[in-house]
Amino acid sequence: MKIKEGYMVREVAGTAVVVPTVADSTFHGMLKLNGTGRFLWEKLTVETDRESLIAALLAEYEVSEEVAAQGVDAFLASLEKINVLEM
Repeated sequence: MKIKEGYMVREVAGTAVVVPTVADSTFHGMLKLNGTGRFLWEKLTVETDRESLIAALLAEYEVSEEVAAQGVDAFLASLEKINVLEM
């Protein structure tokens, strides 16, 4: 999976936000990213999988595998909801 073409992250008033760069019928607006979300977004700019994202979080942050998996699952669900992932 990876982020579809046509989306970028920009800094707006010190906050990272995802904005579409093409017309999209399912995503109208911006998605705010916290530090972890921005980290995962960057990992998703190339083809990856759930397990690799969890491993990346474990290497970068001091969290348990359970917490990392829950965070990845929640983030992926939010991206699927707005249809920005290529599966």
